[in-house]
Amino acid sequence: MTEKFTNEAVDKRDDVDLERRRVLRVLAMSAAAATTISIYDNPANAQAQVANPFSYAAGVPPAPLPSKPLFFNAEEMRTITAISDLIIPTDDHSPGAVEAKVPAFIDLMVSVANEETKRLWRDGLVAIDRLATKRFNERFADLRLAQQIELLKELAKNEFKPAAEQTLEERFFRAIKTLTIDGYYTSEIGIHQDLQYQGNRYQKEFLGCAEAKALGLKIE
Repeated sequence: MTEKFTNEAVDKRDDVDLERRRVLRVLAMSAAAATTISIYDNPANAQAQVANPFSYAAGVPPAPLPSKPLFFNAEEMRTITAISDLIIPTDDHSPGAVEAKVPAFIDLMVSVANEETKRLWRDGLVAIDRLATKRFNERFADLRLAQQIELLKELAKNEFKPAAEQTLEERFFRAIKTLTIDGYYTSEIGIHQDLQYQGNRYQKEFLGCAEAKALGLKIE
């Protein structure tokens, strides 16, 4: 899969990696929700609270996200916002994760997660800041873009290894990437602007590979 974290991304934030977008779409439509369901105590209830579009028919307005974080503190939310923005940034095609309110989605999903998942996120955020401070003498959210990307590139190297073979930081990166993709592609922005879904209602289930090809998404 083409990754966001490249030197070209540092120099040209507005140069859209279309292939990466396509891969993220297919990933979101096939696996992200299943991963989320496996680590949260009551995903159906959480999805209703965060206005998951796959649960809503035409004409039913989504419930608003909480105006204040339910689980994370302000500093933790800064880090979550910075990372989610790097994973799915705004570009010429569509708004990114921050505009789609993915950080609020993540906060709400983790707030209803089991204790093991909450601990992974809390400890992972501490570990990310510790790594950033050790390397660059600043917390992650305060680093320059190039420094942030350098760290995330490092964490992404072992993304597909078993969790037992990953560091805490690597497990956290995989968790935040999964929820960022899941949150974005179940948001109104992700569905209607990035996927350009033209139906009169939100999708009620994930599309399979055949439907993805019908949408013009390239599947390797």
